[in-house]
Amino acid sequence: MRALGPGSVSSFLKTILDVVFYALWVGLGVSGLLLFAALLLSFNPDLIGDIALSAGESELLAKPPVLLGAILAVGLYLAGVLVIVARLRQIFATLTAGDPFHPDNVRRLRVIGLTLAALELGRYGFQILSAWLLPGRNQVESGLSLTAWFSVLVVFVLAEVFREGARLRREAELTI
Repeated sequence: MRALGPGSVSSFLKTILDVVFYALWVGLGVSGLLLFAALLLSFNPDLIGDIALSAGESELLAKPPVLLGAILAVGLYLAGVLVIVARLRQIFATLTAGDPFHPDNVRRLRVIGLTLAALELGRYGFQILSAWLLPGRNQVESGLSLTAWFSVLVVFVLAEVFREGARLRREAELTI
């Protein structure tokens, strides 16, 4: 099976990215609705009286800023992943068109790298805030994620490879 062009692996992956892209929009919408509902519940907590909750869930709802912050963090994370998937869709569209070294792919890869770095820094910030706001709760393992930072570096290196490929293609087009 071919890697580039219509009917190739890249076009199949583009289709998968399209589905994920729209699913992320749905998730972002649900996150927004949950944020709105949590905001309403923070003003009138008696609205939740008839819903059966476990001890941990009722403790979380007793601290509306924590709940709002958690939902907001999920929404921001989904927005970051949405940015990454949107740029990947654009890259795979150029691959499907048979133009892998399109000059815009360099910028798209750099945006992906920056977004990956921002998501990782956001994860650190969320862990620090949750440890501060919810002391004594089981915290998710924190620490430096070498895999995430390695991924950021790989994306930036790929951006430079694509930049060099685009430069070589421009030179080849000028050759008689």
